[in-house]
Amino acid sequence: MRGRLSPWHRWGKATNLKKLKKEDVGLADVWTYEPISLNRMVSAVEKVRDRLLRATAALEGAGVRYAVAGGNAIAAWVTTTDEAAVRNTQDVDLLIRREDLPQVTVALESAGFVYRHVAGIDVFLDGQGARVRDAVHLVFAREKVRDHEPVANPDVTESERADRFQILTLEALVRMKLIAFYDKDRVHLRDLLDVGLIDDPWVAKYPPELAVRLQLLIDTPEG
Repeated sequence: MRGRLSPWHRWGKATNLKKLKKEDVGLADVWTYEPISLNRMVSAVEKVRDRLLRATAALEGAGVRYAVAGGNAIAAWVTTTDEAAVRNTQDVDLLIRREDLPQVTVALESAGFVYRHVAGIDVFLDGQGARVRDAVHLVFAREKVRDHEPVANPDVTESERADRFQILTLEALVRMKLIAFYDKDRVHLRDLLDVGLIDDPWVAKYPPELAVRLQLLIDTPEG
């Protein structure tokens, strides 16, 4: 059954819904949604996996150095201990060296991706008209994403071979997550803690600014 979300969902409680009429907001502002579908749930996961494999195959075919990072790297490492604990992700994050961006662009565009620089982020949309969510996101090795970050991202050499792509080592991946430390990064780190891939001795692997963040997560497992 199809339905419509009212403008209430678009503007929130700050808007007096009783004063709004459908003709006031226009059809473009009235959202529609599809029925709940297991097939679409599975399809969403498969699309991310396909995007990851197409992108990494294109880079390898071009001889470009890279490493899978982000949620896909977390999921891959979690599978080494507990497949049931894997968390799905919508992003494909790849670590590359900035000097390789021209080669990366040629390789990914040859695989059907479309380069965009959006809000300071380099992404490759999965085809013309695709959303930023449907994209490969680039992270640059040996650089700080934000000036105030305590350390730079790892290099692509801090990686190892998975079955079909190059992936960040667990130590380098944890470092990247501790550097960013947004909500989703803390969730990913807690996933690694939960399955026993990292624990108290890992705190000593990182500089003080990052060590204190990891210790905080260890001390507050429930968030």
